[in-house]
Amino acid sequence: MEIFLGLVIIFIACIVIWRACDGFEDASGFLGRNMKGGVKGATIDAIGSSMPELFTTFFFLVIAGDAKGFASGIGTTSGSAVFNIMIIPAAVIISVIVINRKVNFINVNPKVILRDGTALMLAIICLIVFVSEKELTWMHGAFLMSLYVVYVVSLLFIKMDDHGDEHDEYEYEAGEGGRIKALLQLDLSHAIIGNKEMNTGRAWFLLLTSTALVGAACHFLTKGCEMLGQGMNWDMYIVALIFAAAATSVPDTIISVKSANNGAYNDAISNALGSNIFDICFALGLPLTIYTLMSGKTIEMSGDAEMDFIGSFRIILLVLTLLSTLIFYIGAKRKRLGAKSGYFLVSLYALFILYTLAYRYTPDSIQGIHESLIHINDFLVGLNPFHKA
Repeated sequence: MEIFLGLVIIFIACIVIWRACDGFEDASGFLGRNMKGGVKGATIDAIGSSMPELFTTFFFLVIAGDAKGFASGIGTTSGSAVFNIMIIPAAVIISVIVINRKVNFINVNPKVILRDGTALMLAIICLIVFVSEKELTWMHGAFLMSLYVVYVVSLLFIKMDDHGDEHDEYEYEAGEGGRIKALLQLDLSHAIIGNKEMNTGRAWFLLLTSTALVGAACHFLTKGCEMLGQGMNWDMYIVALIFAAAATSVPDTIISVKSANNGAYNDAISNALGSNIFDICFALGLPLTIYTLMSGKTIEMSGDAEMDFIGSFRIILLVLTLLSTLIFYIGAKRKRLGAKSGYFLVSLYALFILYTLAYRYTPDSIQGIHESLIHINDFLVGLNPFHKA
């Protein structure tokens, strides 16, 4: 019964998150309508669509209040990051090329890929090297957040042309019918704005309302994951890695697919990469900072199971990020980012899920791979001169 209820709660939360992020997209589209070079996708779209990861990580910390809670946050952000760099670009490619047959390949600016891909890999390496203590404090969270600030500031100085933004024009259609009907349909934009035109004030109000609704849905998402984990006898961080990660990545996927079908290919891909940077830096850093400061506690990472889980899956994330960035960059340079690339990315994600299931049910079958990942993690952690063994 717990499994069924957990899945139902996760499904409903996923729908609410999806519809709330539609409202966020309308608001962010208006506010970022003049941004070019993938900046909107890497910042406004990425932050908005990553709100679910931030709230989910915070609620996991509040529910567990220990290493398992933080490991669940790592599971959510890592699983979501893998989903973002595999499934979102694949969905964009398949939607534009295979389903809608608009183009034969995705025309992305390779400079945008290099910019965001490099920043993402540096963020993951910093997460591995500098946030690997057995006792985590607010300073670790503040360090992660500072990385995102540096990334955003760098966007102001790294100039990009409009290559890859072919028809990116913001459009908002005023609603038809009553606001009550729109609310029942979870059409948040039209329920709030009605048949009025979008302006800056309405856009910000819609943005904040959407964010609040996402937060409420994420609270129920974490409860659903907790029930599902109890019913399946899974650690919560494994549930988070698969179910919470996929649920919180729905908005990223929808926003990227819509952007790509409007011709904004840079924003579609940079949203996936930028979302991961925000997930790693803010979706982990802010909840860690708030929780440790408000509770007066530190997060004791003393459990071997949690440490092994965090270590191995961080390295998997780094490897898959490097691989996917190379696929995007080479495909963009050679103008071959086509359907085969999309299918290959889906296959990689399927292998990731199979590895996760093997980690839970048949750990002996992947023992060699797991130990190799831990050794790589330990080597990178050893590069931190302040690390305490």
